[in-house]
Amino acid sequence: MRDYSIRAASPDDLDGARAVMLDTVYRDLGTGYVPHWHGDILDPAAAYLTPARHTLLVALAPQDGAVVATAALDSRGPAHPPNPRRVADRYPSGETAQLRRVYVRPEHRRRGLARRLVDELLAFAAADGGYRAVYLHTDPAVPGAEPFWRSLGKVVHDEREDPGGGNGVIHFEIPMGR
Repeated sequence: MRDYSIRAASPDDLDGARAVMLDTVYRDLGTGYVPHWHGDILDPAAAYLTPARHTLLVALAPQDGAVVATAALDSRGPAHPPNPRRVADRYPSGETAQLRRVYVRPEHRRRGLARRLVDELLAFAAADGGYRAVYLHTDPAVPGAEPFWRSLGKVVHDEREDPGGGNGVIHFEIPMGR
């Protein structure tokens, strides 16, 4: 685990980060690329490198320096729709650090990378000083996603409990000072 290096992404890391993200939305999420949901994947520099309160982290494999994991944070709260109004109201843009794209290639999982990446994102959010909450949502159909996020935060809304099941998404808040 300690042999992996984690750092803020540079422009040289973006192709590798984009590949990890696209592979994940196709393979694990099963949605493929959906422009409305995944625009940040095609232009991660504009989404995460340019804005001062945003960041994209990458984990690099010890053997060849390839990007094997990503994690991002931005200051956009969850939008309504597609998210429930009460979730969007609770986590307004500008005050909310939203965790995004916490993805690890399958052959590099179970080595603590996601947890290390999240810890770095939480430190970034705390250092910013302007965030009052850390929010994320996840698809519980992705193997391991729900138990991982439950180990780090608290569920604030589970759409599976909504009449009709909503979108089946689970919304979490992660303590900043974890």
